[in-house]
Amino acid sequence: MKKIAMLGSGFIGRFYADSLQGYRNKDKIVSVYSRKADSAKKFAADYQVEHATDNMEAAISNADVDVVCIALPNHLHEEAVQLCCRHKKAVISTKPLGRTGEEAKRMLEAVESAGIFHGYLEDLVYTPKFLKAMETVRKGALGRILWAKSRETHPGPHSDWFWNIELAGGGCILDLGCHCVEIARNYIGKDIRPVEVMCWADTQVKPIDAEDHGIGLVKYENGAIGQFEVSWTFRGGMDLRDEVMGTEGTIWINSFLRTGFEMFTTGKSGDYVAEKAESNSGWLFPVGDELNELGYNHMFMDMFNAMEQGIQPKETFYDGYVVNCILDAAYKSAKTKQWEPVKLDIWRGKTGVGKDSHLTDYDADHYLVKEEVTHYGAKKWILKNKRTGKISERVE
Repeated sequence: MKKIAMLGSGFIGRFYADSLQGYRNKDKIVSVYSRKADSAKKFAADYQVEHATDNMEAAISNADVDVVCIALPNHLHEEAVQLCCRHKKAVISTKPLGRTGEEAKRMLEAVESAGIFHGYLEDLVYTPKFLKAMETVRKGALGRILWAKSRETHPGPHSDWFWNIELAGGGCILDLGCHCVEIARNYIGKDIRPVEVMCWADTQVKPIDAEDHGIGLVKYENGAIGQFEVSWTFRGGMDLRDEVMGTEGTIWINSFLRTGFEMFTTGKSGDYVAEKAESNSGWLFPVGDELNELGYNHMFMDMFNAMEQGIQPKETFYDGYVVNCILDAAYKSAKTKQWEPVKLDIWRGKTGVGKDSHLTDYDADHYLVKEEVTHYGAKKWILKNKRTGKISERVE
């Protein structure tokens, strides 16, 4: 059993609490911190938490606490992490880890210097569909991964601080792009170094200083491309989709907006349908088990199992740091309109990885470009001469 201090009593803190006290069914939130005392007390009453406070250090230093779960606005993450280091408490933090790569680097160095357990709560790499897709990728079903695209779009976040660029650190690229970048990193290989980013971003709809729409390409050292599409302007709910293309196959995943569960209602009950759903009437697309489909259950299982086994979880502060550095390059590219390098002061993956050889020999003189059977039954090979580079075809 893990005894948890929950920092934050709002939207994400309650999502976490529902999973923490519901799935493993043996873990317990024993302390809750909120910036507002009334919110802390309400959370404590709803989740039967013994200790509620508006003093962050009091929640973290509570003698009963084993692990601290950060579910706070972005600008408070570093303060919370430093307090966890001071009191030698294991810490797991919501995404993004920091507002910038430098902020994330300080947090990474702090937890490693303190020698405490640290986990990065990137729930979308723990969804059941993602876990199944990753299993097939690891087994080689898609061959060498060439392109990994992830999309998250919805009408915008729930709390006021998200819309304040100083508190949040950015707009939809930081809020949603952190998910998409880490999804692509997993598919391509987290040991493959991201080298540069090209990004477009704009504020198209919302009256805010940060961007509400962004599209980016992340180039990896082995030649693979990660792509993210993010928006706070999308109407119709929350759209979570991934596409992965390899030399031997392709995966398409629709995680949320189209789940195979469709319902029509006049809206008489007024019930909650799904996260960021914009309507409770007409044709709706409910989610059968939202906590599970969004990855929270598998995420916390991995975190606590890793703690108990004395090993690192699948996602650590190091991963959060790498993601922040990629997004720093995306923001710079959005301003310069050019490819911008990813600045990584700390890199623990492979080095000097070039493009994998992708040329297949047809015979001693030719590479195979493509092989196919035509609609009229002939078999055709498209070939490239190794010496001259000339493209030709052979037909049987």
